[in-house]
Amino acid sequence: MASSGFSWTLPDHPKLPKGKPVAVVVLDGWGEANADQYNCIHVAQTPVMDSLKNGAPERWRLVKAHGTAVGLPSDDDMGNSEVGHNALGAGRIFAQGAKLVDQALASGKIYEGDGFNYIKESFENGTLHLIGLLSDGGVHSRLDQLQLLLKGASERGAKRIRVHILTDGRDVLDGSSVGFVETLENDLSQLREKGIDAQIASGGGRMYVTMDRYENDWDVVKRGWDAQVLGEAPHKFKSALEAVKTLRAEPNANDQYLPPFVIVDDSGKAVGPVLDGDAVVTINFRADRMVMLAKALEYADFDKFDRVRVPKIRYAGMLQYDGELKLPSRYLVSPPEIERTSGEYLVKNGICTFACSETVKFGHVTFFWNGNRSGYFDETKEEYVEIPSDSGITFNVAPKMKALEIAEKARDALLSGKFDQVNGVNLPNGDMVGHTGDIEATVVACKAADEAVKIILDAVEQVGGIYVVTADHGNAEDMVKRNKAGKPALDKSGGIQILTSHTLQPVPVAIGGPGLHPGVKFRNDIQTPGLANVAATVMNLHGFEAPADYETTLIEVADN
Repeated sequence: MASSGFSWTLPDHPKLPKGKPVAVVVLDGWGEANADQYNCIHVAQTPVMDSLKNGAPERWRLVKAHGTAVGLPSDDDMGNSEVGHNALGAGRIFAQGAKLVDQALASGKIYEGDGFNYIKESFENGTLHLIGLLSDGGVHSRLDQLQLLLKGASERGAKRIRVHILTDGRDVLDGSSVGFVETLENDLSQLREKGIDAQIASGGGRMYVTMDRYENDWDVVKRGWDAQVLGEAPHKFKSALEAVKTLRAEPNANDQYLPPFVIVDDSGKAVGPVLDGDAVVTINFRADRMVMLAKALEYADFDKFDRVRVPKIRYAGMLQYDGELKLPSRYLVSPPEIERTSGEYLVKNGICTFACSETVKFGHVTFFWNGNRSGYFDETKEEYVEIPSDSGITFNVAPKMKALEIAEKARDALLSGKFDQVNGVNLPNGDMVGHTGDIEATVVACKAADEAVKIILDAVEQVGGIYVVTADHGNAEDMVKRNKAGKPALDKSGGIQILTSHTLQPVPVAIGGPGLHPGVKFRNDIQTPGLANVAATVMNLHGFEAPADYETTLIEVADN
């Protein structure tokens, strides 16, 4: 790992003392946007965050949390929690999921690796199954990547292909599923004209079928398993387009929660169950909502639900979704290799750290923060606390989530005196409730997150510490689709088009606390600061200089 002269020892900062505890708080889905009725952060009562913004302007600033600033292909790509926490923890910008896949597809490298060669063994006598989100949202998957993979696999011997689609409506507009299905059906029709047996085999909405995460609700994965693998679902249709149009016509239907369906032939038989000898690829590049399905596909001793029939398949992920679990064991594109994260540096320099969130974001302050690595760097110097998330309800039903419980754990960690850093406390409310599109609930969520910040900052005050409050991407600050003039976009009936996705907005970084050196202020000579600049900043606040290859610190110390 180390080059000549490499050392884990961080040099002391010439002007900043050591010894003050530092609390790093991440408000998930908390961006900065114009104040209007669709900005839930503006509408909500958020006196604590307001005071950080307005009370000391020299210690509050905005940074980029999307696009190239977090390793995504372009600045049209919205950020997400995974790449955001990677950047916060790594202190450098690494090519991320979508960009890695883009590069591998463009170079053809994806077809040369062990993963593709492994699934290719099924092409002669078996079926290639592609399972994943059908969307151009760019957060979990992208339609153009699926199109390229279909073309590449068919040119390399795949004779029979089945696509198992998951409709979006979360990272893209609700209702866009119809257009995506039409595009995919056209591509598959062209493959059939070339003699390749290519069809859509099953589908369902992403939040109801397959794409659960952090083992919150295994029934979601089971619905997908039944449709994709067993070819069984409560709804059967002759085509995917008919399926989506029909199911969307039901009262209160939306793309996120479409029920599972299978495509059947004229005799009523499912056209694409997964059978012995087949190959399966999960096409999502983002990890969190593929891990559970990957376990069901790969683990022999799986016990989360009755799989009924477990075909002997060759399975590969688009990427490896969990490096520590080596899951899946085969993958088409190698993940970013993020070594020497700030968390590991600080631990090796004697900093005792505490990380906490609830289940839906626990992996972000641990696995993603630590460079896609599970477990501890040094169990004697670290403690991770996971608070179980609500299950069986959508997040707008209980929008306060576990914010206060998370804050209380962070408070107790600070007051205990055991930790030098309460690191990556994640408050998920703005993101998880924002994704539901429920504006009133998201306002409640933002208020709860602000109250949680107060609990943590009060503890920082008590122990004479320092705080860094930031976010990983935008969401709750803009809850409507905008037209080119920036005005709320309307649907065909004249109603407002609700936005459930992340945004391209910048996020705040605020620093303060009684332990902060009075000369510290934000620099104004960094052209386009982003989340990756936060790591060097935190290292400085601990009294260290960051490694030379880290993105530069956001702060400077005035001589006086």
